[in-house]
Amino acid sequence: MFTGIVQATGRIVAVDELGNGKRVRVEAPEFGLSDVKMGASIAINGACMTVTDVNAPAFCFDVSAESLSKTTGLDRIGDVNLEKALCFGDRIDGHLVSGHVDATGTVITFEQRAESWLLVVEAPPALARYFAYKGSVAIDGVSLTVNQVEDVPANAAPTGCRLSINLIPHTIAVTTLKDLRPGARVNLEVDMIARYVERMLPERLRD
Repeated sequence: MFTGIVQATGRIVAVDELGNGKRVRVEAPEFGLSDVKMGASIAINGACMTVTDVNAPAFCFDVSAESLSKTTGLDRIGDVNLEKALCFGDRIDGHLVSGHVDATGTVITFEQRAESWLLVVEAPPALARYFAYKGSVAIDGVSLTVNQVEDVPANAAPTGCRLSINLIPHTIAVTTLKDLRPGARVNLEVDMIARYVERMLPERLRD
């Protein structure tokens, strides 16, 4: 379990073939690996991965073909957001994040607005029902607040939605979101509470 509060950024420096998946090496000198052991869980761009080797300032994880099909940014050289798993008694400054990426979305807009940045992401149809004004979403592992939800119609029926999010300067400074550009893909995890509420609704009310 995680909170979506990024503790440091690291950099994927090597990606090797491992059966149908990959073995990935991350260098993270500012992350602090003294308390990270083999088998520990780390959220990498929002995806919960198991540490398979630690050699500070770097660690490795293996990612399956299934995980690669549901995520983006884990199979190539580049910067990633990092967060260690919660301990009992930790403060939850973001929101409850499982580290199970639901799908990827597409960046539509990323531009500075006064002292902040406007981020608009288009989410796929299967996730549209889980987003709400002032609700929570994890984008590339970062806990964010949704400022606006706009359904995207195709013919007569909505096919997805666009989430508008305001990014403050601190978020830009300490995460990889500053590198986003229109067309980029991002990892999305919906709010855990919304997922359970939807499941508990009578079937006749779900559609």
